Amino acid sequence: MQQDNLLSRISIDPNICFGKPCIRGHRIWVSLILDYLAGGMTIEEILEAYSSIEREDVLACIAYGAEMARDVFVELPLTEKK
Repeated sequence: MQQDNLLSRISIDPNICFGKPCIRGHRIWVSLILDYLAGGMTIEEILEAYSSIEREDVLACIAYGAEMARDVFVELPLTEKK
């Protein structure tokens, strides 16, 4: 599935979830799905927990995160290797 098609699965509505990006038709925040993935959950585990969404919805969340990161940089502390 192409990036544009994936991104069409994300909606931002100021009247839903305070305008936070959500999976279209759901009140599931993109950031929640990304947090789960970052915490080590698999896509399959997320789909089991949220049976109303599809694999492409999770991929859309990843694609949205990638788009957001293209022009935004977060300062990370430098660590020294020992």
